[in-house]
Amino acid sequence: MSRTALRICPLCEATCGLTLTIEGTRVTGARGDREDVFSKGFICPKGASFGAVDGDPDRLRTPLVRKDGELREATWEEAFDAVAAGVRTVVERYGPHSVGVVLGNPNVHTMAGALYPPVLLAGLGTRSVFTASTVDQMPKHVSSGLLYGDANAIPVPDLDHTHHLLLIGANPLESNGSLCTAADFPGKLKALKARGGTLTVIDPRRTRTAKLADRHIAIRPGTDALLLAAMAYTLFEEDLVDTGELTPHLQGLDELRAAIQDFSPEAVAGTCDVDAPTIRTLARELAAAPTAAVYGRIGSCTVPHGTLASWLVDVLDILTGNLDRPGGALFPQAATDRTPRPAGPSHGFTLARWHSRVSGHPEAKGELPLSALAEEIDTATEEGVPIRALITSAANPVLSAPDGDRLDKALDSLDFMVSIDPYLNETTRHATVVLPPPPPSQSPHHDFAFNTLAVRNQVRYTRPAVPLEPGRLPETEIFARLILAATGMHGADPSAVDELVIGQTLGKAVKEPWSPVHGRDPKELAAQLTGVTGPERRLDMMLRLGPYGDGFGVRPDGLSLERLLAHPHGIDLGPLRSRLPQPLKTRSGKVELLPQPIADDLPRLRAALDRLPDELVLVGRRHLRSNNSWMHNVPALTGGTNRCTLHIHPEDAERLGVRDGAAVRVKGAGGEVIAPAEVTDAVRPGVVSLPHGWGHDRPGTRMSHAATDPGVNVNQLLDGSLLDPLSGNAVLNGVPIEVAAVAAVSEKLSPVT
Repeated sequence: MSRTALRICPLCEATCGLTLTIEGTRVTGARGDREDVFSKGFICPKGASFGAVDGDPDRLRTPLVRKDGELREATWEEAFDAVAAGVRTVVERYGPHSVGVVLGNPNVHTMAGALYPPVLLAGLGTRSVFTASTVDQMPKHVSSGLLYGDANAIPVPDLDHTHHLLLIGANPLESNGSLCTAADFPGKLKALKARGGTLTVIDPRRTRTAKLADRHIAIRPGTDALLLAAMAYTLFEEDLVDTGELTPHLQGLDELRAAIQDFSPEAVAGTCDVDAPTIRTLARELAAAPTAAVYGRIGSCTVPHGTLASWLVDVLDILTGNLDRPGGALFPQAATDRTPRPAGPSHGFTLARWHSRVSGHPEAKGELPLSALAEEIDTATEEGVPIRALITSAANPVLSAPDGDRLDKALDSLDFMVSIDPYLNETTRHATVVLPPPPPSQSPHHDFAFNTLAVRNQVRYTRPAVPLEPGRLPETEIFARLILAATGMHGADPSAVDELVIGQTLGKAVKEPWSPVHGRDPKELAAQLTGVTGPERRLDMMLRLGPYGDGFGVRPDGLSLERLLAHPHGIDLGPLRSRLPQPLKTRSGKVELLPQPIADDLPRLRAALDRLPDELVLVGRRHLRSNNSWMHNVPALTGGTNRCTLHIHPEDAERLGVRDGAAVRVKGAGGEVIAPAEVTDAVRPGVVSLPHGWGHDRPGTRMSHAATDPGVNVNQLLDGSLLDPLSGNAVLNGVPIEVAAVAAVSEKLSPVT
């Protein structure tokens, strides 16, 4: 007999509500939850394939421990014994920084990945921290930190109310949104147009989103910051700046105007390959709209001036008075945010508190560039020791970071490696210990990170839809045991980790004058927490202390876990609203429009005006049925248009003698790959596109379906030397490459290095 259960989809940032059909313990179907307060029934192909993802037979079900050079099934006790011995030996011999930690994209899609890594990092005390953020979004964190004093204070477009939306380097019809959590992003764009609004898309590819736009600008890749700077220049020059109610909260407006004087539309037009009248029109339309928002994403982040482009996105919203107003770009308020502190000067945001050992890359937001991971393992210097042990969670940097071949070799040289991962993939095949979490249906879900980026304030929580399979451990307990084993407390009760966090959090809250529990007894508060697990107790605590919480009885109508459980489809907390100056944590207590690191980087942008364009450059590509490297083992999500092909414009194909469907050799600084060509005018001349996350052809993995059509690793074309200096983000777009037809290749196309 079948039954249904609710689940929030963890497969992309849209966080749609699902209704699962379950037979026994197997998920046999998934449809959109029409009563979900956020997604209202919307579903994409990934969500519809939840059952196939959940039931993938290649998912690991028991721990693996390397013995005599081979990974073999082991008990949980054996696995954690090995972790304790392996990690602690390295720490005691070489110090805490010799242990590296790599956190992959899926971490932010699980409760465990949100709650436990901060505890692990604090316990280890290591500075060797790497995450997917530095191949994706770090420029936005850095620009927000410099502007607002908080790297996580990221304004999002008010999609439901704006009259004019300008997207740069974003393709939400296929990504479903990123750093902007919006269920049914396509429907929201269509609604914008239906109410008479304007959609402008700036992208070198004619994406599905660009096809929907009123205006599509096929910019030369990598020149985003120049075009945005020229728009800001136009606003000043034509007296179109109107900061409105923002004015009391701004610092540095005159300095900003002086800093961008070299970036007139006429000066940047040739470099961007966008004519000056068009640039001026873009600025005028933005200023004239009743409300407007600028939204930039991965295409504008993974470029040489990614932080400057991210900064200028917000500058345009500020200069037109659209930051922090309905219909513009607003700061979301998540239910689990910390208790809002009073507005006023704070500690600010600091870059480069330490540097990487080999190349001296500055830290950003506590992280080092993922591009530097290989050299931090395989290169000896007089400064410190190399990374000798590595902890990875839901990470596959062999495919997601530049020069995976070098990293592949470097991982083999480690003394010890432990991975929390459901798959034996291109990275985890090197591990000494693999700790497999249960599938999503057997795990609870709350979106801690994505609710801080949501286009509407809401809160939802779903308990496991299926009981935990015998022999499994919850992912939260796996993390807790890993923390204890890695920090010298192996064998302690895993619940001690949650109780430690609860005690520390409540102990701090009762000392904060603005907290609803100021002056109360932390132990008495802890005794009031509800929930059947430690993670649920922590969620209850965060909800009750948060901006909508009951304050442990202070506000009877406020949020708590108990109230949330009574609303299985979620609780709507209302539209985004103006919040300034409360989110600001700068030293001045204002939006600092021209922070010194930004000013210091502008000469590098000026130098780009004199750079001759490359003949052929590479950009990435995202598919609706894919999410980085972790969706290619599901048959329902591969094939069709979700293919690893090289998009090339007909003019370039003719010039290079490339035929549609024929093999081409693509060469970059980091290596070369062979892929089938797809001749299409969806890319502008001088640009080719390969999708990210492919290359599933290495031995020793257990991803059987992915291996049948492995594709090629686009990141192997990069040598890791190209970074945005402010954020450490890898440059993945606008990279010069060479393309040549291949006379004859084997039937199975594969990477060539």
